Amino acid sequence: MKNSTRIVITGIGLASPNGNNLLEFRQNLLAGKSGVSKIETHYMGEVIAGICRFDPLKYQKKKELRRGTRAGSIAIYCAHEAILDSRLDFASIDKSRVGVYLGITEHGNVETENEIYNIKQYNYDVATWSHHHNPRTVANNPAGEVTMNVGITGPHYTLGAACAAGNIGIIQGLQMLLLGEVDLALGGGVSESPHTFGVFASFKNEGALASHPDPEKACRPFDRDRNGIVVSEGGCICVLERLSDALARNAKIYGEIVGYAVNSDAFDFILPNNQRQAECMHLALKKAGISPREIDIINTHATATREGDKVECKAIREVFGDTTNAYINNTKSYIGHTMGAAGALELVGNLPSFEDHMVHPTINVDNLDPECALKNLVLNKPVKVDKVDYILNTSFGMLGINSVLIVKRYTG
Repeated sequence: MKNSTRIVITGIGLASPNGNNLLEFRQNLLAGKSGVSKIETHYMGEVIAGICRFDPLKYQKKKELRRGTRAGSIAIYCAHEAILDSRLDFASIDKSRVGVYLGITEHGNVETENEIYNIKQYNYDVATWSHHHNPRTVANNPAGEVTMNVGITGPHYTLGAACAAGNIGIIQGLQMLLLGEVDLALGGGVSESPHTFGVFASFKNEGALASHPDPEKACRPFDRDRNGIVVSEGGCICVLERLSDALARNAKIYGEIVGYAVNSDAFDFILPNNQRQAECMHLALKKAGISPREIDIINTHATATREGDKVECKAIREVFGDTTNAYINNTKSYIGHTMGAAGALELVGNLPSFEDHMVHPTINVDNLDPECALKNLVLNKPVKVDKVDYILNTSFGMLGINSVLIVKRYTG
């Protein structure tokens, strides 16, 4: 990046269907352990989903849980875990110089659906409608709940960026640090999607909801027999700092963000555009000042839809060619699509590769689709590599929003 200020990741907090901290998440990615299961939802009965199983009472009281939202609770857990992981002396920090930037796919659906479901038991008497509904459903809710719980008085907002949102929350935090608007940023994404029946019904009617007798095998990106998305919840928040501040306190550095890009397809409500995706990757590479051949790992967005996976693979070929050095993997095969949290979760799950030189695989690929047969696609078993210096993470969303992040191994 042209700006001489360097931004690094110094803390990670996460909640995912197969792990509630980076160590557990990473171990399960390398072990091929899925977190997808079956749940019951209104009107549809049994569905396949990814549900987080963290302890919400670790950082909240029961009264706060009753008043707040599931997305807010996940975000609060992740924020505390990220701050703890960063080893910041948070009590002595000027909280007015801390910003919270969380990507979301949607917010408020869960509360509205549940209220309507509940009032029908009372002949639709609106007197039974919760007076907490408005603060629960405003778009800034998850980030706002974090600030109230943690005591942050700096800026907070959510970024509605569909399934590109997790990357974009991190990008926003980085940009605010570069602008000097804050001195510390909590950036990432959050989702509570499995708690709304509407998202399942919509994907099902679209022909894009995953099904399989074994829920752990339902999400199968790149597989010839893939049949749709596994809807999941999750959260991931990163502590972002200027390198100079991180070095001054001798912080652990997970990686340095050196490239990023966001663009739009201007094409279709749902269908992706490989040309725009390729352009987004090129923009991030240009900002990082590196060539495609310098990327060591590409974590794909692939959601296990018929068209989406093929389009992304075509975009990767356009950028990296058939002679790429990069190893290519996918995280959704383990946890499903965590929507607004996806980009951030999938990025951090790969960051330990800088140290252990392991590339986690895409699981559940029994019959590789020839149209998804990329060189160095890591399938079903992890791969040990000689080095990992650069990781590129793609994250794309409906209405044609694309985001790419490039993180470099910190070397001084």
